[in-house]
Amino acid sequence: MDEFAEMLKAEELLEAHSMVTPIFNAHDLWELLFRFLFNFVVIGIIIHFFYYRKSRRADYYFTFIIVSVSIFFLIYLLGNVKLKIGFALGIFAIFGIIRYRTEQVPIREMTYLFTITAISVINALSIQMSYTQMVATNLVIILVIWGLEASRWLKHTNSKMVLYDRIQLILPEREKELIDDLKKRTGLDIIRVEVGHIDFSRDVAFIKVYYESDKVEINATDQITRFPKWSNQ
Repeated sequence: MDEFAEMLKAEELLEAHSMVTPIFNAHDLWELLFRFLFNFVVIGIIIHFFYYRKSRRADYYFTFIIVSVSIFFLIYLLGNVKLKIGFALGIFAIFGIIRYRTEQVPIREMTYLFTITAISVINALSIQMSYTQMVATNLVIILVIWGLEASRWLKHTNSKMVLYDRIQLILPEREKELIDDLKKRTGLDIIRVEVGHIDFSRDVAFIKVYYESDKVEINATDQITRFPKWSNQ
């Protein structure tokens, strides 16, 4: 009985000692700083050289950086591994249903948001992974993004909504005339059109035009597909 009591007491002391937060742990601190700087550099390369080079959206630049830093520390500093994984999955679920009230997030921005979230979670959870595996994983992601953004294999087609005033040309049999007129008036290399809402009282129609462009930047207004209601004035 005495030996059993001593064993219980030793286990209690060991558990109590393990629960004490150390004031300074050099190894853990350097591990945290190294992984954070590595993650920050990877995210910085993706955002600055791939996303921002085309979009020039400083607001999303700021958002992506802050989200990446916050997610990395939240995942890394959580004590329980199961809690880390559950929290990471919860973040993806939140982003799956997220919708900003002031502005609908374009698909390109949402894709980058998912990507930087995934990278931050991977770098924060890869404590038991070797540095070689972690570097290789991040390098593969960077190379895939670089290959897709290079536009060597994918030909990008832009779209734009046009409020058109010559509704006599919206007839299916006059589609070629419609495209020629839009090319002349917009200066765009239009390849096809879609006729939307028609207002005969105002002799106008909403037309979505698809065109090819040599410009590499992304124009966010090209993605607008809905117009506010007509003013009664």
